[in-house]
Amino acid sequence: MQRTIGANWIEAAIRNLRHVHGVDRLPHFDPGKSYVLVSNHRSFFDLYVVTGYLVKRGLPHRILFPVRSNFFYDHPLGPVVNGVMSFFAMYPPVFRDRKRQGLNLAGIEEVASLLRRGGVFVGLHPEGARNKGDDPYALLPAQSGVGRIIHRAGAQVIPVFVNGLTNDIVQQIGSNATRTGRKVVVAFGPPVDFGSLMNEAPSPRVFRRVSERTCEAIAALGDQERTIRARLEGGLAPGGPSR
Repeated sequence: MQRTIGANWIEAAIRNLRHVHGVDRLPHFDPGKSYVLVSNHRSFFDLYVVTGYLVKRGLPHRILFPVRSNFFYDHPLGPVVNGVMSFFAMYPPVFRDRKRQGLNLAGIEEVASLLRRGGVFVGLHPEGARNKGDDPYALLPAQSGVGRIIHRAGAQVIPVFVNGLTNDIVQQIGSNATRTGRKVVVAFGPPVDFGSLMNEAPSPRVFRRVSERTCEAIAALGDQERTIRARLEGGLAPGGPSR
């Protein structure tokens, strides 16, 4: 369903505004291996647009997006939206209630275990929450849970910076149809180099540093996106939107 319906409707909804850069930096996606995608978080649709692009171009993996539980798991409409929007890729839930923190640790361990088994593609936001600030290039502090997953899984980590999406799905689709919306720039980076961090003993400090390293890679792509956007909006882009 994700490949035949999901990726196609996402493609149709964004392709006139989307500009993708850094595709040559992506690894060859081995079906037997797992990968983690780390992205900034400005819109509800960041990971949809990025993974839809990759699935449309052959990504064969099972897709997971850990998601906050307060709507998708605690509200009666949550499972419906999860099914319609992602065909139940939004899993596992992340709970805000401190009494349920043990479930969050269990969820982290499950994601890490699935990644270790291979064949899984997980989208994560190191910032934790959606960044509602005025500056799209100023990231929120890194959260250690993402670092814990990456450290325990040992999977290759791909950074991406996305800018230009709104949070209004009707407006977003309409502006794509009329080609009047803001340009949506997707900038991929090479796999994150963690140096010796992955060999260090697991600890809260190491987990946070791993997560901070992902944010550093995303922020560097933000600087590149700023330059790309200036060229696009100045009419100097080498070619049109990606198809």
